[in-house]
Amino acid sequence: MIRLFVGLGNPGAEYEDTRHNAGFWWIDALARQWGVSLQPDRNYHGLVARANLPQGSVWLLEPQTYMNLSGKSVAALARFFKITPAEILVVHDELDVLPGQAKIKLGGSAAGHNGLKDIQAQLGSADFWRLRLGIGHPGDRAEVVGYVLRKPPLSERMLIDESIDRTLPACKAMLDGDMALAMHTVHAKPPRPKPPRPVAPPGGTA
Repeated sequence: MIRLFVGLGNPGAEYEDTRHNAGFWWIDALARQWGVSLQPDRNYHGLVARANLPQGSVWLLEPQTYMNLSGKSVAALARFFKITPAEILVVHDELDVLPGQAKIKLGGSAAGHNGLKDIQAQLGSADFWRLRLGIGHPGDRAEVVGYVLRKPPLSERMLIDESIDRTLPACKAMLDGDMALAMHTVHAKPPRPKPPRPVAPPGGTA
């Protein structure tokens, strides 16, 4: 079962709507769904909410350490509440996935993501779950830093928001410990829109 849901981003109004904060957007949406409020907690260097659910107590966390020190926040809360890496879901922006798409996996490399790198270092393990929200790639590695720290155009933000709405239902399976079902839910393709019904010509069919 997932006991700690972490969203990655950078604190401060200037970063609020930038691509790198997609993880914060996801946690904000989950907090609204569960009716809990994230509050600053110095002990865990972040914004924290506790949800008392039928499956038990679950924590939501948005590190306020800046991205490259995210592990300081995650490890502090995980150690205190004795949460193992396999009970942690980290939600983050993903360059190698298109806007509107999302992927979930257990473990793996940080793939250059500074937030994931620090979490791996601080936990001493890469074996935590990652929910990767697609933001697309600028096409040139030299442009990545500026790209993730800029606001996406409205069309892309809408796609990212849709992927958030589509993946939130997977939380039920995560809380039940059914990660296979959670993966199926996240990776399911959205239904194709139905083709419009043909309009009959005036006076009925020929």
